[in-house]
Amino acid sequence: MIDPRRLRILRAVADHRTVTAAAAALYLTPSAVSQQLAALEQETGHALLTRSGRGVRLTAAGEILLGHAHEVLAQLERAEAELAAYAGGSAGEVTVAAFATGIAEVLAPAISRLGREHPGIRLRVRDAEGDQSLPLLLDGEADVALAVEYRGAPGADDGRLSVLPLYAEPFEAVLPSGHPLADLPAVALGDLSDSDWVGQYPGNPCHDMTLLACELAGFQPRFVHSSDDFRAVTALVGAGAGVALVPRSALRGMDLKEVQVRPVAGPAATRRVFAATRRGAEAHPLIAPVLAALSREAERLPEH
Repeated sequence: MIDPRRLRILRAVADHRTVTAAAAALYLTPSAVSQQLAALEQETGHALLTRSGRGVRLTAAGEILLGHAHEVLAQLERAEAELAAYAGGSAGEVTVAAFATGIAEVLAPAISRLGREHPGIRLRVRDAEGDQSLPLLLDGEADVALAVEYRGAPGADDGRLSVLPLYAEPFEAVLPSGHPLADLPAVALGDLSDSDWVGQYPGNPCHDMTLLACELAGFQPRFVHSSDDFRAVTALVGAGAGVALVPRSALRGMDLKEVQVRPVAGPAATRRVFAATRRGAEAHPLIAPVLAALSREAERLPEH
């Protein structure tokens, strides 16, 4: 008989690619993880891992078992949700990992809504960049992730997640006020190929979006300045340090006197925002109202 607790360990190793990182995510020692994996291999009669450089990867047998692990763990989440519903489940804490503008756009209003409609549900917010919330969710450190699509993100068919699309918004071109293209009604990215750029650090989904948009326009942006803070990015543009692409919602409420904001002519980068839970947990009586509140607040956003 396979111990489902060991399936969770196998999935953590598959996600993190090293025993040490998986152990840290699970709050276990590396030796404990290794012992549990050895026991799992004994239970199944198959080698499940093989070394790959400094990390590990799953064998063919390990990949087969991982697919079943997703199903088993999702079913356990459903069982917990049904038991919580049976017990009432109307009061408790839900942890949401979310990026800053997502907090401002939908999560903070959702907290107000939940306070009125579900006063027993308490939300605890963890500020996390759009590519950091999903690992927190999968490691069990968050119950809901507010995230954005990015290269390398889990797909819609990922067996670990249940995904709820919320909203999409374009990136705007932000130019210094004196820029030669600042007076145009829209800016073609190809016309900015010779410009210095202000952008986010590599690994930030917005950095990936800017790279992809510029690649589609036929060039590689020359990043001279980097910041993950959109106010800092906009201030640097206003000082004449370069040009940038910034999500529309991030520009709301900013002092834009020193910059010109223009739509991008032609195909533009778009940030797609979604909420995710571990698959099977979306019906939990504490989590379902949170997802519903996020969805309703997203519907109230101005047209993007």
